[in-house]
Amino acid sequence: EGLIEFYDSFKDMFEFFCKNTTIHGTIRLVCSDSNRMKTAFWTLLLLASFGMLYWQFALMFSQYWAYPVVLTMSMHSEPKMFPAITICNLDPYRFELASEHLVQLDRMAEESITFLYGVNTSASLFHMNEKNIRIKDLSSVGNLSTSSFKLSQNFSLLRTFDHSNRSGRRHSSVGFRLCNATGGNCFYKTYSSGMDAILEWYRFHYMNIMSQLPVIINISDHEEQIEDMVYSCQYDGEPCRPSDYVHFHHPVFGSCYTFNSKGTDSFWTATKPGIPYGLSLILRAEQKDHIPLLSTVAGVKVMIHNHNQTPFLEHEGFDIRPGIATTIGIQQDEVNRLGGNYGKCTTNGNDVNVKLLYNNSYTLQACLHSCFQHIMVRKCGCGYYYYPLPPGAEYCDYNKQPAWGHCFYQLYNRLRNHHLNCFDQCPKPCRESLYKVSAGTAKWPSTKSQDWVRQALRHQNGYNSTSNRSDIAKVTIFYKQLNYQSVNESPLLSENLLLSSMGSQWSLWFGSSVLSVVEMFELLIDTLVLSLLFCYQRFRSKKT
Repeated sequence: EGLIEFYDSFKDMFEFFCKNTTIHGTIRLVCSDSNRMKTAFWTLLLLASFGMLYWQFALMFSQYWAYPVVLTMSMHSEPKMFPAITICNLDPYRFELASEHLVQLDRMAEESITFLYGVNTSASLFHMNEKNIRIKDLSSVGNLSTSSFKLSQNFSLLRTFDHSNRSGRRHSSVGFRLCNATGGNCFYKTYSSGMDAILEWYRFHYMNIMSQLPVIINISDHEEQIEDMVYSCQYDGEPCRPSDYVHFHHPVFGSCYTFNSKGTDSFWTATKPGIPYGLSLILRAEQKDHIPLLSTVAGVKVMIHNHNQTPFLEHEGFDIRPGIATTIGIQQDEVNRLGGNYGKCTTNGNDVNVKLLYNNSYTLQACLHSCFQHIMVRKCGCGYYYYPLPPGAEYCDYNKQPAWGHCFYQLYNRLRNHHLNCFDQCPKPCRESLYKVSAGTAKWPSTKSQDWVRQALRHQNGYNSTSNRSDIAKVTIFYKQLNYQSVNESPLLSENLLLSSMGSQWSLWFGSSVLSVVEMFELLIDTLVLSLLFCYQRFRSKKT
């Protein structure tokens, strides 16, 4: 009895609580007990206040469990590393092992263009006498001309007509026919532009030819040097070094070089903004036209990207025109996502269900390409030539898998329409650097300076112009300013803000504090104890 205060009845306990609690309005229930109308009014008022309070609590918790975020933007200014720059000459090699089949494909393309448009392109478009590129260590592979591979004649270019337009005119499109393994479920891969149809048709056959080559291609060192493409390279006024770039060959964009690919060399630290402190390149933009129907663009493909990142030039690259000086100003933005309950993102890709086929850091494009390649190997039985292969898989070849084109184009359409689950399996990176690009162009070299510029290049780099068109380009890439904008996600309603909002609502409706909540818990405990005591007394009285 010294530990627990006993009451004679529940009425005494309730009166004591109303007279001594810090919750506003409860004392009116006791003071107005002689006036039932006032008592009823204050009772309804208190109950309505409780209802409004917990309705507000429900709204706050529903908003909290929705995990909304708010974007906060901040500006930072500090020296930072120059981004990685990838350049390609848009002139893929004609490999010696596949040369005979590429010549056959060129002839098929010539016949198709003549059939569709009545134009003879053999003299102006195709270069049958181009020098082929040798590949080292391929004595065990042999030549494709002696292998069992044969170009298929089942994918001829055709012109189709559509009468569905409102004007009643016949609308023509160009494409080729694709069927499944049993010869059924056929459809036409058509394009309204005949140029796009020819390019896609050529690429389709080209992939089947190139699938016969080894996965890893070692090009002879004497065949391609960076001096053949880059006549001059300077960064921050200093000449570039041989260790500043890595070379690779892209099957469509040709010979490519990536500058500052790792981002660990202090030589590439940007300390000042402006054109004089950026990367300045003089590039050969002349097209040798090894394989002219892979691309109709002349110039240089450029992409600005993060370090240790695979450059997907078909998605994010841009073209530099020959005979033009291009200045490209870049502005860096950083995006930091919360992840977890607030959104789907990954820190380094280790928690993603898709096994990446690229050896560089995680990016959304790398994950999507890897996901698509895994699905294609599973569904079609072979891999798409432009993407790396999973272990144990082989590239598609219509001599071995006649229906792979039918399977591929259907899967690719599903990917574009977000009907494959790759977009669900591939989250965005939680931390990402984005580069905004603005460009300016001018004719270069000018009419009066082009003679001595060409002479200087010829004397220093062995430059020899063999065409009347402009075949060199100048590009300068620089930071417009070292300030960078950081966009950070933060919870719209954090735990602290939730508790603060709950306290504000409690004070609004009852004018009390946390201690008032403790008083209510004390009332509940007293009620429970008093109920147990009354039950125990009644039990003992019956037993007696």
